[in-house]
Amino acid sequence: MRPTSGRVRDALFNSLAARIGGSRVLDLFAGTGGLGLHALARGASRVVFVERDPRMAEVIREELTKEEGSDRAEVWRREALSAIRELGSRGEAFDLILMDPPYGEGWIPRTLRAIGSARILSPGGLVVAEGHWRDLPPAEPGFIRVREARHGETALWFYASEGEEERGGAL
Repeated sequence: MRPTSGRVRDALFNSLAARIGGSRVLDLFAGTGGLGLHALARGASRVVFVERDPRMAEVIREELTKEEGSDRAEVWRREALSAIRELGSRGEAFDLILMDPPYGEGWIPRTLRAIGSARILSPGGLVVAEGHWRDLPPAEPGFIRVREARHGETALWFYASEGEEERGGAL
């Protein structure tokens, strides 16, 4: 388990500050839930955490019981791609999708494809993926990489749906 460092998390949320308040957030590969919990603390209206490890899902639940805002959160203990399909079948949509998958395993392109197929990114929404800077994901049809930020060995890649980058709302 490699949680997002505090420095990377702070840089991410500082860059997203205007987007967080009132947003619907999906935290994929949630781990301990640090990203989604930070979104709740910054005023997200709803956060869905997706984590397949039962121990980590319980850690998130425990943290939510301590924090204000647990009534605005759900924890799904399942694999990310199946959760995306189910969220899509329910007609769910998110303004911000955060993903911090295991590094070097090709999860970012697969997850972007699933997000696109399930149509769970709201118009004007943003997907932010974290990975090792050397693991730059290939271009994925349906998405435009609108920004990249590097913090030491860690990179953050920001994606908007194709066509959305012209709206000026990506970042």
